[in-house]
Amino acid sequence: MSLLNGILKNIGGAPDDVANLAEKVGIDPGMAEKAIAVLGQTHQMEGDTVELASAKTGLDTGVLNQIVEQIGGEGSLSSFASMLDQDGDGNPINDIANMASSFFGKK
Repeated sequence: MSLLNGILKNIGGAPDDVANLAEKVGIDPGMAEKAIAVLGQTHQMEGDTVELASAKTGLDTGVLNQIVEQIGGEGSLSSFASMLDQDGDGNPINDIANMASSFFGKK
């Protein structure tokens, strides 16, 4: 189970895991994980969270809006950002990559 699966299970009303979320919005689970991480990151930036995430991921804003809705709205994005950004540098992507490599013994 991925870190995001665990986080999603701990948020009330959220899908059971990333795979279910991905299926609901019609994208690959890997892209769903990336989208959630980027949404958490762009939520902390100046500008529209979804538009910024769309520019970074290439996903349509409609899909990203569905993801935001499924994970509990924009208020939940701060929780994702702080949980995923383990080193506090404002970029959770590198931390997710480090966590993934540690799961596979590549760290």
